[in-house]
Amino acid sequence: MAKSATPAAFSGFPKETFAFLDGIAAHNEKAWFEAHRDLYEAGFVAPARAFVEALGPRLKKISPSVQFDAKINGSIGRINRDIRFSKDKRPYKDHLHIWFWHGDRKGWDCPGFWFGLSPKEVQLGVGMYQMMGDALDSFRNSIVHPRSGKALLSAVAKVEKAGHEVEGKSRKIPPKGFETDPDRAGYLLYEGLYASSVLPRAASLKPDFAEVCAKEYAALWPIGKWLLEEVAI
Repeated sequence: MAKSATPAAFSGFPKETFAFLDGIAAHNEKAWFEAHRDLYEAGFVAPARAFVEALGPRLKKISPSVQFDAKINGSIGRINRDIRFSKDKRPYKDHLHIWFWHGDRKGWDCPGFWFGLSPKEVQLGVGMYQMMGDALDSFRNSIVHPRSGKALLSAVAKVEKAGHEVEGKSRKIPPKGFETDPDRAGYLLYEGLYASSVLPRAASLKPDFAEVCAKEYAALWPIGKWLLEEVAI
């Protein structure tokens, strides 16, 4: 895990966070952003760094190999949008995105924990949103295999018992060359596997917010654990 200057202790996101997010959502333009850089630093960058440093060690208790880096372009997503190939030319995101990953490099090709704070709500998620290539083949083979296939059903049951839904279904017909028992054949229609949770934005203002998130992630983690053990390549 890369190190950066120690941020302030986290005690909930400050009111400046939503002052910035509400502002950039309403005035998504460079002039407004440049005029409110101090608010960006105080409401976006500083509390995000403190939150990553507070939540990261808690996530390591759930998954010891998880990685995090409390800086922009580390765990913390840039506020700037990539508009090169988008019809939407707004220059800035209107949410805070944070990523905790597994593996030697930061990427989406291994399961991880994601966090999104928008003007409306908090979104927490675990898993792999979209799989391609070798990862998708590995996922399908793990569904078909009797041992890992049964382990998947067990992981799904744990997440559902905690009150969460497992998502990722994107196909209407199974891929060619893959067949398995009816109790798990439906997962061959999935090209991602993840579970998520939504909290009210007011929850992020509370001093115990990092601990609340850790408990939510623990309930979602069986899906991530299965992916890490059976699919990640």
